[in-house]
Amino acid sequence: MINLEVIATVSNDRNDLRDDNWGSVVSKITLHEGLSADLLLGLSAFSHVEVIFIFNQKMDTQGLSATRHPRNNTDWPKIGLLAQRSVHHPNPIGHTSAKILRIKGKVLTVQGLDAVNGTPVLDIKPVFREFLPDVIEQPNWVSELMANYWES
Repeated sequence: MINLEVIATVSNDRNDLRDDNWGSVVSKITLHEGLSADLLLGLSAFSHVEVIFIFNQKMDTQGLSATRHPRNNTDWPKIGLLAQRSVHHPNPIGHTSAKILRIKGKVLTVQGLDAVNGTPVLDIKPVFREFLPDVIEQPNWVSELMANYWES
């Protein structure tokens, strides 16, 4: 068992769990009481943050198969859950890079975070170019799946 502290909560107008159209979603990530706004000091020098959060509305994973078709689309291969970025994982952890719009006090406002209203945040990290790979390889079905994900 690992104990982690929720440090913030996401506020936005997105309450449904549909998979697409996250690009224009603006979210406020508010640090919890007892945490200092100084935690965000210096973050405004970065363009993007990585947000690690909990899928608190995700489906029950009891009896979850180790493989599935992404989005249950049988046109795409049946693959292992760890080869997918979905809520269907053994642990309900999400991780997304989002654009920083502004920081005011204990509130970090971002765009393109694919987390619904009320999502608990475990951590926030600045995106460092040096942590990103030079070349990304992925199967064609991923591009098909993501075609509308960031659409506005």
